[in-house]
Amino acid sequence: MTSLLDIDDLAIAYKTGDHEQRVVHGVSFKVEPGEVVALVGESGSGKTTTAQAVLGLLAANGRVERGAIRLNGTDVSRWSQKRFDAIRGSVVSLIPQDPGSSLNPVRTIGAQLAEVMQIHKRGDRKTIEARVLDLLTRVGLTPAEMRAKQYPHELSGGMKQRVLIAIAVALNPALIVADEPTSALDVTVQRRILDLIDELRRENGTAVLLVTHDLGVAADRADRLVVLQGGRIQEQGPVKEVLASPRSAYTRRLLSDAPSLAKARPERPTPSAVDFAIEVQGLTQDFPVAGGAPFRALDGVSFKVRRGTTHAIVGESGSGKTTAVRSVVGFLKPTAGRIVIDGVDLTTLKGEALRRFRKHIQLVYQNPYGSLDPKQTVQKIIEEPLLNFEPIAAADRARKVRDMMRRVGLPESFLDRHPRALSGGQRQRVAIARALVLDPRVLVLDEAVSALDVTVQAQILALLDELQKALGLTYLFVSHDLAVVQQISDTVSVMHKGRQVDGGPIDKVFVRPDSDYTRELIDAIPGRTMPVLASPAISLQG
Repeated sequence: MTSLLDIDDLAIAYKTGDHEQRVVHGVSFKVEPGEVVALVGESGSGKTTTAQAVLGLLAANGRVERGAIRLNGTDVSRWSQKRFDAIRGSVVSLIPQDPGSSLNPVRTIGAQLAEVMQIHKRGDRKTIEARVLDLLTRVGLTPAEMRAKQYPHELSGGMKQRVLIAIAVALNPALIVADEPTSALDVTVQRRILDLIDELRRENGTAVLLVTHDLGVAADRADRLVVLQGGRIQEQGPVKEVLASPRSAYTRRLLSDAPSLAKARPERPTPSAVDFAIEVQGLTQDFPVAGGAPFRALDGVSFKVRRGTTHAIVGESGSGKTTAVRSVVGFLKPTAGRIVIDGVDLTTLKGEALRRFRKHIQLVYQNPYGSLDPKQTVQKIIEEPLLNFEPIAAADRARKVRDMMRRVGLPESFLDRHPRALSGGQRQRVAIARALVLDPRVLVLDEAVSALDVTVQAQILALLDELQKALGLTYLFVSHDLAVVQQISDTVSVMHKGRQVDGGPIDKVFVRPDSDYTRELIDAIPGRTMPVLASPAISLQG
């Protein structure tokens, strides 16, 4: 019997100047009709390059060196773009990673959905219009007539991803390549999107090649796993077999690093100290709305964080967690309430006093690719806060910078490099060093590991644990990834529509949540149905 997709001894190389580098080395696997096969691995493992080759979407400097990519028995590995155009959408289609950049901002949703049917001449104008409304309804974008007339900026991230799914399934393709289709989405939106893909797959008998670095998603959704490292397959097989008895050391490491597959961490003793580093009381934040009543982004939020511990703020997009963080670091003046950091009421500070106080509470942003100045060297990036706050001699500044490099595990030889010469994990270590160079008491981590692969993420979490213990730091950890939050936090606030609907010790909230919303968040954590596989998780506590 012919497989739907048969990749046989595939090798792919990229050419840069006169140099050609092979990035995929003899990869072989199959996808049967109606099956979900997950390609998993870190950045640089070759999973996206392999998926792009299946779609005929390799970059201009990429080429298939050897091997075959057979779709329904036909080798398409060396097809021209014109030949691929004839089957993209109808035989094989793509659900891309980033819904924000994958849709045309100046065309309506309906026009973009109709385009794939027009290209493949699937009916006249009225037939296509009816099919567009049917597809929008099918993916839950109702009322379909209104959604068809909207532009991408009028939709949320989850709604945009539903549009991309509608485009991918419009012509009932035999194979969908889903490239990190939910990595940018909140956990509950992620579950709804993956449920929708599953539902449409079962209805149409479509197979899915799922590209992901999230082992929890792969564990929940795939029939088989293909584990890639450095462009080579480390192992493959039925998902339950691979996860229960991984043969390769690399797969075992991936599993041990995956927060959603980690063992429950041991019970933590309640800190005996009564000293709070952060006290937030009745925090309320209104924003003016032209011609209407103010929008209340935060409504009476209260929590306390003991010194040397980690408090997480969790919730979906729009829950108010980012507004709460901006208030805590002094970027927003609250409409009402108090924010006390180390005994100082931040809401009473103004001007220079507020600016000077900010050295005691520093922020590490989500994206290490966007938070560092590409024109500065690592030396200048870490040194800059000292120039802004600390009038100290150049030799002392250089010493502090070197000390920070040592603390975050980077060699001094990196000091003359620019961010583009560093990996994502190395950039985030530089961002942490920059935040710590002023010796702050509180570190606010705003989705600080969500942009990183699971193994790099584990390394950064281990670093944060080490720094917290060594320096007595207090962390305010903002995240939509509840698996990570459960792994590293002492206490948690669950936000929903500007209100705190749950809060307290992490064990209490995750085991006995007060609200239905928190239970929904917890139930949506991927990988929770799989057996316990990994080694004990990291504990971030003072």
